[in-house]
Amino acid sequence: MSALDICSLERWSSLCRRFGMAAEEETYRELVAAHGQKHRHYHTLDHLAACLRHLDEVQPRLDKPDEVEMALWFHDAVYAPFSATNEEDSAEWAADWLQERGVAKPVFTRIADYILETKSHESRQGSDGNYLLDIDLSILGTSPEAYDTFELNIRREYKRVPGFIFRQKRKAILQGFLDRESLYLTAHFNEKLEKTARVNLLRAISQL
Repeated sequence: MSALDICSLERWSSLCRRFGMAAEEETYRELVAAHGQKHRHYHTLDHLAACLRHLDEVQPRLDKPDEVEMALWFHDAVYAPFSATNEEDSAEWAADWLQERGVAKPVFTRIADYILETKSHESRQGSDGNYLLDIDLSILGTSPEAYDTFELNIRREYKRVPGFIFRQKRKAILQGFLDRESLYLTAHFNEKLEKTARVNLLRAISQL
């Protein structure tokens, strides 16, 4: 099944209706186009599709799965490799769009907060927020081949950065994850992905 099959208009429209909104095809097209921008190599529709697959797997464990799904659709809506405000801009897009369509403030605020937390990957939003962050980091615990492709695609997104600077900064980011007591915040993802993720991170650091 392709990424576009998973991130389908039908799925998006159903989500909109569960929020009490009409199916919003124009915004769907905008989100798909954003994820297809030429400068993206990892933060693409494939990443969103992977997130939605993981969401479907853990959906029964969530208190407000529709809010988590909406946050996932928007969490990389704005992505420019050299911007320091991607998460803020994505959260603002989501919050403004939901507010304009009559969604209650507590709801669109939670969704925006979920998106903002993907910047630090430190959750203050409880169980649902923990699951969203674990979903976003699920790539770390994939097969060695998938993980290596992820690292390659991140490098392609930052191809304008000189190699020695990229390696230095990338190593610091990966080591920051390794230094955590646990990479994953939920028992589900910890049990499923933690060991593999740590092996992938150690290997990636050794190759930088």
